[in-house]
Amino acid sequence: MREIDDKLIRQHADRRFRTEYDYALFEYYRSAKVLAHLASVGQAVSGRVLDAGCGGGGMPLSFAEEAESVAAIDLVNRFGDAGVRLARERNRWNLHFLQADGQALPFLDRTFDWVFSHAVIEHVANASKYLRECARVLRPGGRMYLSTAPYLSFAGAHLPRLKVPVPLHLLIGRKLSFGTFRFLARHAEWTLREKADENSFIKIARKNGTKADDLLELVRIRSLRAQVAAAGFRTIHEDLHLTSTFRRLPQPLRHWVRDSPLTQDIAIGHVQYVLARD
Repeated sequence: MREIDDKLIRQHADRRFRTEYDYALFEYYRSAKVLAHLASVGQAVSGRVLDAGCGGGGMPLSFAEEAESVAAIDLVNRFGDAGVRLARERNRWNLHFLQADGQALPFLDRTFDWVFSHAVIEHVANASKYLRECARVLRPGGRMYLSTAPYLSFAGAHLPRLKVPVPLHLLIGRKLSFGTFRFLARHAEWTLREKADENSFIKIARKNGTKADDLLELVRIRSLRAQVAAAGFRTIHEDLHLTSTFRRLPQPLRHWVRDSPLTQDIAIGHVQYVLARD
Protein backbone atom coordinates (compact mmCIF):
# COMPACT_ATOMS: atom_id res chain seq x y z
CA MET A 1 0.00 0.00 0.00
CA ARG A 2 1.33 3.42 -0.98
CA GLU A 3 2.28 5.70 1.91
CA ILE A 4 0.47 8.99 2.40
CA ASP A 5 2.63 11.81 1.06
CA ASP A 6 1.17 15.05 2.43
CA LYS A 7 3.67 17.16 0.52
CA LEU A 8 2.62 15.67 -2.84
CA ILE A 9 -1.06 15.97 -1.92
CA ARG A 10 -0.67 19.68 -1.12
CA GLN A 11 1.43 20.23 -4.23
CA HIS A 12 -1.18 18.70 -6.53
CA ALA A 13 -4.10 20.23 -4.61
CA ASP A 14 -2.79 23.69 -5.52
CA ARG A 15 -3.05 22.97 -9.25
CA ARG A 16 -5.86 20.41 -9.41
CA PHE A 17 -8.29 22.66 -11.28
CA ARG A 18 -5.92 23.44 -14.15
CA THR A 19 -6.73 20.33 -16.18
CA GLU A 20 -8.54 17.02 -15.77
CA TYR A 21 -5.17 15.30 -15.71
CA ASP A 22 -4.01 17.51 -12.83
CA TYR A 23 -7.16 16.71 -10.89
CA ALA A 24 -6.71 12.98 -11.52
CA LEU A 25 -3.15 13.19 -10.17
CA PHE A 26 -4.42 14.93 -7.06
CA GLU A 27 -7.07 12.24 -6.58
CA TYR A 28 -4.43 9.53 -7.06
CA TYR A 29 -2.18 10.86 -4.31
CA ARG A 30 -5.06 11.72 -1.96
CA SER A 31 -6.61 8.25 -2.34
CA ALA A 32 -3.77 6.83 -0.23
CA LYS A 33 -5.79 8.21 2.70
CA VAL A 34 -8.79 6.08 1.71
CA LEU A 35 -6.68 2.93 1.62
CA ALA A 36 -5.07 3.83 4.95
CA HIS A 37 -8.49 4.36 6.51
CA LEU A 38 -9.66 0.98 5.28
CA ALA A 39 -6.54 -0.70 6.64
CA SER A 40 -7.10 0.99 10.01
CA VAL A 41 -10.52 -0.68 10.31
CA GLY A 42 -9.25 -4.07 9.15
CA GLN A 43 -10.38 -3.91 5.52
CA ALA A 44 -7.96 -4.80 2.71
CA VAL A 45 -8.78 -4.06 -0.92
CA SER A 46 -8.40 -7.14 -3.13
CA GLY A 47 -10.07 -9.16 -5.85
CA ARG A 48 -12.32 -7.50 -8.42
CA VAL A 49 -13.07 -3.82 -7.78
CA LEU A 50 -15.59 -1.37 -9.23
CA ASP A 51 -15.21 2.39 -8.91
CA ALA A 52 -18.83 3.48 -9.40
CA GLY A 53 -18.13 7.12 -10.25
CA CYS A 54 -14.46 7.60 -11.02
CA GLY A 55 -14.43 11.15 -12.40
CA GLY A 56 -11.04 11.78 -13.98
CA GLY A 57 -9.78 8.36 -12.94
CA GLY A 58 -7.10 9.05 -10.36
CA MET A 59 -8.60 7.03 -7.50
CA PRO A 60 -9.13 3.73 -9.35
CA LEU A 61 -5.44 3.79 -10.25
CA SER A 62 -4.72 3.42 -6.52
CA PHE A 63 -7.13 0.49 -6.30
CA ALA A 64 -5.44 -1.17 -9.29
CA GLU A 65 -2.19 -1.17 -7.30
CA GLU A 66 -3.92 -3.30 -4.64
CA ALA A 67 -6.45 -5.47 -6.47
CA GLU A 68 -6.60 -8.13 -9.15
CA SER A 69 -8.66 -6.02 -11.54
CA VAL A 70 -10.50 -2.69 -11.49
CA ALA A 71 -13.41 -1.43 -13.58
CA ALA A 72 -14.02 2.32 -13.36
CA ILE A 73 -17.17 3.95 -14.69
CA ASP A 74 -18.52 7.46 -14.92
CA LEU A 75 -21.56 9.01 -16.58
CA VAL A 76 -19.34 11.53 -18.40
CA ASN A 77 -16.05 10.61 -20.04
CA ARG A 78 -13.74 12.72 -17.94
CA PHE A 79 -11.25 9.86 -17.68
CA GLY A 80 -10.32 9.61 -21.37
CA ASP A 81 -7.51 12.19 -21.19
CA ALA A 82 -6.62 11.63 -17.55
CA GLY A 83 -7.19 8.19 -16.02
CA VAL A 84 -6.36 6.30 -19.19
CA ARG A 85 -3.15 8.28 -19.57
CA LEU A 86 -2.16 7.76 -15.93
CA ALA A 87 -2.79 4.02 -16.14
CA ARG A 88 -0.57 3.74 -19.22
CA GLU A 89 2.18 5.86 -17.65
CA ARG A 90 2.24 3.52 -14.66
CA ASN A 91 1.78 0.30 -16.66
CA ARG A 92 -1.46 -0.60 -14.92
CA TRP A 93 -3.13 -2.92 -17.42
CA ASN A 94 -5.60 -4.29 -14.88
CA LEU A 95 -7.55 -1.00 -14.88
CA HIS A 96 -10.36 -0.51 -17.42
CA PHE A 97 -12.55 2.57 -17.92
CA LEU A 98 -16.11 2.60 -19.22
CA GLN A 99 -18.66 5.37 -19.74
CA ALA A 100 -21.77 4.13 -17.94
CA ASP A 101 -24.59 5.13 -15.60
CA GLY A 102 -24.19 4.08 -11.97
CA GLN A 103 -27.98 3.75 -11.74
CA ALA A 104 -27.94 1.03 -14.43
CA LEU A 105 -24.57 -0.72 -14.14
CA PRO A 106 -23.62 -2.82 -17.20
CA PHE A 107 -22.37 -5.74 -15.10
CA LEU A 108 -23.80 -9.08 -14.03
CA ASP A 109 -24.99 -9.75 -10.50
CA ARG A 110 -22.30 -10.65 -7.96
CA THR A 111 -19.40 -9.56 -10.17
CA PHE A 112 -17.24 -7.58 -7.72
CA ASP A 113 -15.56 -8.00 -4.36
CA TRP A 114 -15.40 -4.25 -3.70
CA VAL A 115 -17.38 -1.22 -4.86
CA PHE A 116 -16.04 2.29 -4.25
CA SER A 117 -18.13 5.45 -4.26
CA HIS A 118 -16.16 8.55 -3.29
CA ALA A 119 -18.08 11.85 -3.34
CA VAL A 120 -20.50 10.48 -5.95
CA ILE A 121 -23.88 9.86 -4.35
CA GLU A 122 -24.65 13.57 -3.93
CA HIS A 123 -24.48 13.95 -7.72
CA VAL A 124 -26.80 11.01 -8.51
CA ALA A 125 -30.39 11.66 -9.56
CA ASN A 126 -31.75 8.61 -7.73
CA ALA A 127 -29.48 7.71 -4.82
CA SER A 128 -31.57 4.75 -3.69
CA LYS A 129 -31.45 3.19 -7.14
CA TYR A 130 -27.71 3.79 -7.32
CA LEU A 131 -27.15 2.01 -4.00
CA ARG A 132 -29.31 -0.93 -5.08
CA GLU A 133 -27.22 -1.28 -8.24
CA CYS A 134 -24.01 -1.23 -6.22
CA ALA A 135 -25.43 -3.94 -3.96
CA ARG A 136 -26.56 -6.01 -6.95
CA VAL A 137 -23.10 -6.26 -8.53
CA LEU A 138 -21.39 -7.15 -5.22
CA ARG A 139 -20.84 -10.79 -4.35
CA PRO A 140 -22.17 -12.05 -1.00
CA GLY A 141 -19.71 -10.91 1.65
CA GLY A 142 -18.44 -8.13 -0.62
CA ARG A 143 -17.65 -4.65 0.66
CA MET A 144 -18.53 -1.13 -0.36
CA TYR A 145 -16.69 2.07 0.57
CA LEU A 146 -19.01 5.08 0.51
CA SER A 147 -18.08 8.67 1.27
CA THR A 148 -20.02 11.91 0.99
CA ALA A 149 -20.95 15.03 2.98
CA PRO A 150 -24.28 16.40 4.27
CA TYR A 151 -25.48 19.17 1.99
CA LEU A 152 -25.99 21.60 4.86
CA SER A 153 -22.30 21.55 5.79
CA PHE A 154 -19.83 23.87 4.08
CA ALA A 155 -18.10 20.94 2.37
CA GLY A 156 -21.33 19.24 1.33
CA ALA A 157 -22.85 22.44 -0.05
CA HIS A 158 -20.26 22.45 -2.89
CA LEU A 159 -20.33 26.24 -2.96
CA PRO A 160 -17.54 28.84 -2.81
CA ARG A 161 -16.92 30.65 0.47
CA LEU A 162 -17.19 34.32 1.19
CA LYS A 163 -14.19 36.21 2.55
CA VAL A 164 -16.50 37.16 5.41
CA PRO A 165 -17.38 33.69 6.80
CA VAL A 166 -21.18 33.86 6.50
CA PRO A 167 -23.03 30.52 6.02
CA LEU A 168 -25.18 31.89 3.23
CA HIS A 169 -26.70 28.52 2.32
CA LEU A 170 -28.07 28.16 5.87
CA LEU A 171 -29.48 31.70 5.98
CA ILE A 172 -31.27 31.99 2.63
CA GLY A 173 -31.53 28.41 1.39
CA ARG A 174 -29.76 26.50 -1.35
CA LYS A 175 -31.51 27.95 -4.42
CA LEU A 176 -30.91 31.59 -3.52
CA SER A 177 -27.37 31.04 -2.26
CA PHE A 178 -26.46 29.09 -5.41
CA GLY A 179 -27.69 31.94 -7.61
CA THR A 180 -25.89 34.49 -5.44
CA PHE A 181 -22.56 32.68 -5.68
CA ARG A 182 -22.99 32.27 -9.42
CA PHE A 183 -23.45 36.05 -9.71
CA LEU A 184 -20.49 36.80 -7.44
CA ALA A 185 -18.23 34.41 -9.37
CA ARG A 186 -18.95 36.32 -12.57
CA HIS A 187 -19.11 39.89 -11.33
CA ALA A 188 -17.52 40.21 -7.88
CA GLU A 189 -14.92 37.52 -7.43
CA TRP A 190 -13.14 39.74 -4.92
CA THR A 191 -15.86 38.85 -2.36
CA LEU A 192 -14.90 35.15 -2.49
CA ARG A 193 -12.18 33.39 -0.53
CA GLU A 194 -11.05 31.19 -3.43
CA LYS A 195 -9.96 32.20 -6.92
CA ALA A 196 -11.05 30.66 -10.21
CA ASP A 197 -8.04 28.32 -10.38
CA GLU A 198 -8.82 27.08 -6.85
CA ASN A 199 -12.52 26.30 -7.23
CA SER A 200 -14.38 24.56 -10.06
CA PHE A 201 -17.65 26.39 -9.30
CA ILE A 202 -16.01 29.78 -9.89
CA LYS A 203 -14.09 28.54 -12.92
CA ILE A 204 -17.19 27.18 -14.66
CA ALA A 205 -19.40 30.13 -13.76
CA ARG A 206 -16.85 32.59 -15.16
CA LYS A 207 -16.23 30.59 -18.31
CA ASN A 208 -19.79 29.68 -19.29
CA GLY A 209 -21.72 32.52 -17.73
CA THR A 210 -23.98 30.00 -16.03
CA LYS A 211 -23.52 26.92 -13.91
CA ALA A 212 -26.14 24.26 -13.32
CA ASP A 213 -26.59 22.91 -9.82
CA ASP A 214 -25.27 19.34 -9.94
CA LEU A 215 -26.07 18.56 -6.30
CA LEU A 216 -28.93 16.19 -7.09
CA GLU A 217 -29.14 14.28 -3.80
CA LEU A 218 -29.42 16.49 -0.72
CA VAL A 219 -27.63 14.16 1.67
CA ARG A 220 -28.76 13.96 5.30
CA ILE A 221 -27.14 11.50 7.71
CA ARG A 222 -30.39 9.90 8.88
CA SER A 223 -31.81 9.50 5.38
CA LEU A 224 -28.51 8.14 4.06
CA ARG A 225 -28.47 5.47 6.76
CA ALA A 226 -32.01 4.48 5.76
CA GLN A 227 -31.10 4.33 2.06
CA VAL A 228 -28.06 2.17 2.80
CA ALA A 229 -30.13 -0.31 4.81
CA ALA A 230 -32.95 -0.37 2.23
CA ALA A 231 -30.44 -1.28 -0.50
CA GLY A 232 -29.49 -4.42 1.44
CA PHE A 233 -26.27 -3.26 3.07
CA ARG A 234 -25.09 -3.79 6.62
CA THR A 235 -22.90 -1.04 8.09
CA ILE A 236 -19.55 -2.34 9.31
CA HIS A 237 -18.01 1.04 10.06
CA GLU A 238 -19.29 4.60 10.11
CA ASP A 239 -16.87 7.52 10.40
CA LEU A 240 -18.32 11.01 10.97
CA HIS A 241 -15.82 13.88 10.70
CA LEU A 242 -16.67 17.23 12.23
CA THR A 243 -15.57 20.39 10.45
CA SER A 244 -12.66 22.27 12.00
CA THR A 245 -15.01 24.87 13.52
CA PHE A 246 -16.86 22.26 15.59
CA ARG A 247 -13.75 20.26 16.46
CA ARG A 248 -12.70 23.17 18.66
CA LEU A 249 -15.62 22.58 21.03
CA PRO A 250 -15.18 20.76 24.36
CA GLN A 251 -15.42 17.00 23.91
CA PRO A 252 -18.92 16.40 25.40
CA LEU A 253 -20.36 19.20 23.26
CA ARG A 254 -18.46 17.92 20.21
CA HIS A 255 -20.08 14.51 20.58
CA TRP A 256 -23.53 16.02 21.03
CA VAL A 257 -23.17 18.21 17.94
CA ARG A 258 -21.94 15.24 15.90
CA ASP A 259 -24.69 12.86 16.97
CA SER A 260 -27.74 15.11 17.35
CA PRO A 261 -30.13 15.11 14.36
CA LEU A 262 -30.56 18.83 15.01
CA THR A 263 -26.95 19.72 14.28
CA GLN A 264 -25.06 16.85 12.65
CA ASP A 265 -25.92 17.73 9.05
CA ILE A 266 -24.36 21.16 9.56
CA ALA A 267 -21.41 20.11 11.71
CA ILE A 268 -20.22 17.01 9.83
CA GLY A 269 -18.04 17.84 6.85
CA HIS A 270 -17.28 14.29 5.72
CA VAL A 271 -18.70 10.82 6.31
CA GLN A 272 -17.16 7.46 5.40
CA TYR A 273 -18.83 4.06 5.45
CA VAL A 274 -17.64 0.51 5.06
CA LEU A 275 -20.67 -1.53 4.08
CA ALA A 276 -21.18 -5.28 3.66
CA ARG A 277 -23.43 -7.11 1.24
CA ASP A 278 -24.67 -10.25 3.00
